[in-house]
Amino acid sequence: MGRGKIVIRRIDNSTSRQVTFSKRRNGLLKKAKELAILCDAEVGLMIFSSTGKLYDFASTRSDGTAEAASLRQQLQNLQENHRQLMGEELSGLSVKDLQNLENQLEMSLRGVRVKKDQLLTDKIEDLSRKGNLIHQENMELYKKVNLIHQENMDLHKKVYGNTSGASRTSLLPNAFSIDDDLNVPVQLQLSQPQQDNHTSPEKATKLGLQLS
Repeated sequence: MGRGKIVIRRIDNSTSRQVTFSKRRNGLLKKAKELAILCDAEVGLMIFSSTGKLYDFASTRSDGTAEAASLRQQLQNLQENHRQLMGEELSGLSVKDLQNLENQLEMSLRGVRVKKDQLLTDKIEDLSRKGNLIHQENMELYKKVNLIHQENMDLHKKVYGNTSGASRTSLLPNAFSIDDDLNVPVQLQLSQPQQDNHTSPEKATKLGLQLS
């Protein structure tokens, strides 16, 4: 008696499913190689596992075609993954797939926050360095201003150091002296006559006015 017809359906056990996939995949790749050699045919074969891993085979003359198809498939996968990350086309995902997608988004968000914090920290440190530099420049300018002020004070002392600002005296001829203070009383004094060898023997009276 012949064997009954085997029903083709999905294998529920994950271990048995993985073993069957490996056996059938290797057999399919072997048949593709044999077909290309025996019949001188251009054979290209691509197999994607349930996890998205690619297994491919291409004969010599169809290497470029297989590579283009592989790159096209990778692009489609990336575009689909991007749409899912943006919250689109989620209807065909299971709870586990959604959980994995959520974890991926959380990891991405964590990386973005770390990068943002690092940029803010670097900016704060740069502003702090610039603030310290400006403060140092201000201190140097303050010292220069003080030095210029001190030099001006020294020059002023050299120029006006021997002159009193509160009292200025003007000397006039004929032994008169006038002080700035007008409240000082004026005293008149009659001096004794002096003998002068070059004058006449007559007595002369000399009047002297002094301001004390």
